[in-house]
Amino acid sequence: MKYIKRWSLMHSTVKENVMEHSAEVAQIAHALGMINKFVFGGSANPDKLAALAIFHEAAEVITGDLPTPIKYYNEDIRSAYKSIEAIAERQLVNMLPTEFADAYTEYVTPDTASLEGKLLKAADKLAAYVKCLEELKYGNKEFLKAKNATLKALKDMALPEVDYFFENFIRGYELTLDELD
Repeated sequence: MKYIKRWSLMHSTVKENVMEHSAEVAQIAHALGMINKFVFGGSANPDKLAALAIFHEAAEVITGDLPTPIKYYNEDIRSAYKSIEAIAERQLVNMLPTEFADAYTEYVTPDTASLEGKLLKAADKLAAYVKCLEELKYGNKEFLKAKNATLKALKDMALPEVDYFFENFIRGYELTLDELD
């Protein structure tokens, strides 16, 4: 995962690979799970969310990182990519010793309709939003359109956990280390 570069169609001031992205998504997903559980009294499992996030892009070691504008260009491409991704996920699971295959299947192919699946998707989008903030902080205006599109996608999710994250944590991502106090 450390060899798969993200944001390949854009100039990035700070390069990012899939392994780094997955670690950031794991931290954000865990936070969303904690928010769900402790702020809203929900049933999300923060530890499971962190584990799901670690593996959420694992198939990209086979498929590579297809840029979002291409992946979602139209329904035919989106459907074809989902099919390719499913094949890659099965291949990864099949490469494991049989004792582990069933246990890892839920992490490599998460249930996107479940509460954890929705929070995982939100964490992935939040990580992309944070990347956009970082690039804009360094003066890279190429990420402005991506920031706005990602913000819209996050708002469209209508998840109270995401709203809480924005209200309480996103400001910290906009600050420099010297400004954190």
